[in-house]
Amino acid sequence: QHARNLVASKQGKNNIRTMKIGWVANPKQAEINPYFANIYTGIRDVLTDHDYNLISITRDELENETLLLKTIHDSGIEGLLLIDKINDSIIEYIQQNIPLVGLDFFYTNKNIAIVDYDREESIKMVVQFLVKQGHQDIGFIGGGVNETFENLYAEHRFKGFQHAMEEAGLTIQSDWVMNTQWKMENSYEKMKTLIKRDPLHLPTAMVCASDLMAIPAMRAVRENKLRIPEDIAFFGVDNIEMGKYSSPQLSTVDIPKYEMGRIAAKTIMEMVEGKIKLPIKIILPFELVLRESSNIKRT
Repeated sequence: QHARNLVASKQGKNNIRTMKIGWVANPKQAEINPYFANIYTGIRDVLTDHDYNLISITRDELENETLLLKTIHDSGIEGLLLIDKINDSIIEYIQQNIPLVGLDFFYTNKNIAIVDYDREESIKMVVQFLVKQGHQDIGFIGGGVNETFENLYAEHRFKGFQHAMEEAGLTIQSDWVMNTQWKMENSYEKMKTLIKRDPLHLPTAMVCASDLMAIPAMRAVRENKLRIPEDIAFFGVDNIEMGKYSSPQLSTVDIPKYEMGRIAAKTIMEMVEGKIKLPIKIILPFELVLRESSNIKRT
C-alpha cells in the first residue's frame, strides 16, 4: 500500500506522507563510539524539529531479501540514511525506490548523496604538523576497511599517512604501523609489545586514526615509564570529549560530527520533499586541535 501511495504521490494524485526516515547503523558502534553518537544526535535533532520520525534499521534487515522488501515497501520510510556498510546491489535497489544519503567513507565513491570529510587530507595535515615539529620517526595506529577490518592499505586515513610521509621524504617503518582492527584493547597491547620489543628504537610520534585508538596506546606508553610528548608524541582524530580528559590532553583533528548529522538530515528531507534531485556531495571542513600530547618541538 505504501508503494502505491508513493507512486500516486509522484503522479500528483495525493500527498500522503509518513514522515519516517530510516537510519542504518551498527547499533554497537553507535552506542560505544562518541563519533557516531554525535552524528546521530545531529540527525535526530533536525528531524524532530521538522516532525519526522527516525526509524532504526539494521544491515541484516536489508541483506535479507524478504526483510528488505518489507523494510522498503511496508515500513513507510520515505528516505534512508546510511552509515553502516551495505552491498552495492542493495544500494541500487533502494535508490530506485527512495532517496539515500550516505555518511562516512563507505559511500564516498558511490553515486548517491554523501556528507563526509576528507580523511586523507586530515591525516596529511597531522603528519605535516609533526614534521614541522621536527619529527621524522613517525608511526601509525588505525584499522582496516573490510568485514574483519584487516585491509589497512585501503583505508583513507592510512593512505593519507603514506602520501604525507612520502611527500616529506620519510620512510615508513613497518614495525611502527599497527592495525588494531579498531579495537581499543588491540591498540593498548600492540603499543605495549612495540615498546617491550625494541625500547631503544621507537617512533617519536604516533599518528592515530581515531582518538579511541590513541588513548589506550598512550596508556601503554605511560605504564612503561615513557613521557608524552617528550619521548613519543600522539595525535588523534575525531575530537571526542574523552580526549580533553586523557593524560596528557590529546591533540586531535576536530571533525564536525554533530553538524555532519544535521546536514545529512536536512539533505534527506530535501530529497524526500523533491527540493534536491541530484546526488550531491558535501565535504565538511576539519581543523587541528593542538593540546599537550604533541606540543614539544624537537631539535
